[in-house]
Amino acid sequence: MRRAFDLAVSAAVKGNHPFGAVLVNNDEVILTAENAVNSANDQTRHAELSLVAEVRRTLPPKILAECAIYASTAPCPMCAYAIWEADIKRIVYGVTYETFARLVTRGAPYITIEEVFKLLKTPAEITGGVLEEEGVRAYNHWPKRTSFPS
Repeated sequence: MRRAFDLAVSAAVKGNHPFGAVLVNNDEVILTAENAVNSANDQTRHAELSLVAEVRRTLPPKILAECAIYASTAPCPMCAYAIWEADIKRIVYGVTYETFARLVTRGAPYITIEEVFKLLKTPAEITGGVLEEEGVRAYNHWPKRTSFPS
């Protein structure tokens, strides 16, 4: 989880939104990704989506089903669907939807990854709020030139 937070800070230092993601298999980090929405000028370059896109190109599906993804902040619906599509069923995230909404989006509505997996009738092991206080600190690095996160 702390590696995902480090990636979130790294993304923010590069002018992106502070989000990071890590793919783990058997306690070994396989791949990492960070948000690149601003630097890539692409709203889809969320950390989780970038990570899933890369692993789908490089790893066999059987391996993905055995992996866990660690996200610095609760995944958005776009990323949740990509995680589901990749057949990753173990998801751990730091900052919860409630905290993100309170601190960043000023209470904007959200759809949780738990709801996405339930709608898709897919059981998953999802754990949120892991080391959340540490994860919130990454928001201190939020790029000043953007007013609303994606």
